[in-house]
Amino acid sequence: MTRTASIISALDELLEPAEFQDLGPNGLQVPGAAEVERVVTGVSAQRALTERAVAEGAQLVLVHHGLFWDFQPAGLTPLLAERLRPLFKHDIALAAYHLPLDAHPEHGNNALLAERLGGANARRFADIGIAIDFDPPLDIEALSAYQMAATVEFGLDAKQGLLDLRSETARMKLVTRLCRAAIKRLDFIDRAQARARSNGKVHFSG
Repeated sequence: MTRTASIISALDELLEPAEFQDLGPNGLQVPGAAEVERVVTGVSAQRALTERAVAEGAQLVLVHHGLFWDFQPAGLTPLLAERLRPLFKHDIALAAYHLPLDAHPEHGNNALLAERLGGANARRFADIGIAIDFDPPLDIEALSAYQMAATVEFGLDAKQGLLDLRSETARMKLVTRLCRAAIKRLDFIDRAQARARSNGKVHFSG
């Protein structure tokens, strides 16, 4: 068992949430069990994810999109209450890292996507993004090949098929697909796990 506070502290040290002006709080959003044996990860803090965490016997849920956002109504809405109920009932903690995870130069979803696409001269773009260059430039057919390679690499459902990247809508859909898939492959938890081992044994399941 590992203390929840030790895991959150390690993630905060790695992702530096205090450096970002985000649309919601980063870090621990819902307190729960003081000690953790199993962690479940997911993209968004939906009711289905928290119910799965209950079924897996988890004590901590880590997500990219948390429960609280500046653009949502203040107070406890019926939807928020529905998402919180399984956490409270089963004493499960929930932590979220949004822009800090987007922006991390090594473990962030943008950095991982840029790495898998194989471009050169990776550099910071628009504060949280990563820009890369292709020399010579890729044509549509070549980019489609990269798309298929990334699809396989990230474990996306091949039945989704290739997109016609000549349209802006299709290009945006590709970005959405790959970003969602990149999150599945994030290994930023590994560092927290390594640091937490000094306090005991912890099991992570994604």
